Amino acid sequence: MIQYAGIMLILIGIYGLLTQSNIIKIIVSLNIFELGLNVFIISVGFVREGIAPILTSVNNHNGLVFVDPLPQALVLTAIVIGLGTTALGLAFARSIYRQHGTLNLDEIGGPSNG
Repeated sequence: MIQYAGIMLILIGIYGLLTQSNIIKIIVSLNIFELGLNVFIISVGFVREGIAPILTSVNNHNGLVFVDPLPQALVLTAIVIGLGTTALGLAFARSIYRQHGTLNLDEIGGPSNG
């Protein structure tokens, strides 16, 4: 069920990326996309009644159900990368606003051919 919520967040993020022309809204859409992807990855790695994959004197049976720690590690890494991407995007947005006086991509335009 939570996988559907992750997929919906991914789709909302993609919709925002494709339809928005404001740079801040594009950055927010990218963050929503990233959040949905993180939720989806964590939900795929979820195991009901699973335990940490650490063998101790209490948990030394091979028949136990273990949780895979790889999706959690990937999501932690993705969170850090997403934070850096957001910070860089906001720095670029600030620079664009200083140069052009707007954050709307339609008003900024492209390079002139003259």
